Amino acid sequence: MKIFTDAQVKDFNRDGFLIVRSNFNAEEITLLARASREDRAMDQSAVSRDDGKGQPVRLAAWNQPGNGMYGMFARCRRIVDAVEQLLEDEVYHYHSKMILKDARTGGAWAWHQDYGYWYQNGCLYPDFVSVSTAVDPATKLNGCMQVLTGSHKLGRVNHNLTGEQAGADMERVNEAMKRLPLFHCEMAPGDSLFFHANLLHCSAANNSEQPRWSLISCYNTKHNDPYKDSHHPRYTPLSKVDDSEVLRVARERFKTNGGGGVEFFRADRTDMSARSLAKQ
Repeated sequence: MKIFTDAQVKDFNRDGFLIVRSNFNAEEITLLARASREDRAMDQSAVSRDDGKGQPVRLAAWNQPGNGMYGMFARCRRIVDAVEQLLEDEVYHYHSKMILKDARTGGAWAWHQDYGYWYQNGCLYPDFVSVSTAVDPATKLNGCMQVLTGSHKLGRVNHNLTGEQAGADMERVNEAMKRLPLFHCEMAPGDSLFFHANLLHCSAANNSEQPRWSLISCYNTKHNDPYKDSHHPRYTPLSKVDDSEVLRVARERFKTNGGGGVEFFRADRTDMSARSLAKQ
């Protein structure tokens, strides 16, 4: 199914990213926000990693999308068909994560490329796309994602450990910043950012009074099936769902279980070490 116009695909190929405004409607994103904040299992599964400046960054990650609310966001056609159109191949779910950047405490993410990490997992090509959906408003004040426009064309940059995160070689990043436009990805709840695995991106610490949570689902192409095992899966066919399933499953979960701390999180974390999580 064709989701994007030819002009949008051209923009993505040129810039390395594309923002879709109101990709999820108000009810869908409100239920996601409520579920994730009431989700004890997600909170208990989250790990914290130092950003190199003494501030923690919290995230919860999982490999299998599942059949629950989080899985519907990762498996719906408005996301998966769109990614397949951008990458021109069948894709599978590589992993998802919820970034829990809380008010006044959410640390920064160092400049990095996702392929800077995934290269180590036996993936020969940078043929991935990640989709970050804003659960809360993402602004400059609360540490929204920043990207270097067109930096996906630089190729893979070496990455080094910064605090407990792996960051891109700052000599190359600083030179790239002299030549490429910096863009702040400010988004409203429900907006989705599609970005290439070689796009250089970072985010500042959240020193505001407002949280900035975001759901990120990452997709690998079938032709890029890793040649060795790692903490993320090899090619596994992804069962897409109709867009209407996002809201149906969200409503059903609350209708059946109510709210009040119901555990929605069903993460398969058996092969995902804390060190691996810190470098995703």
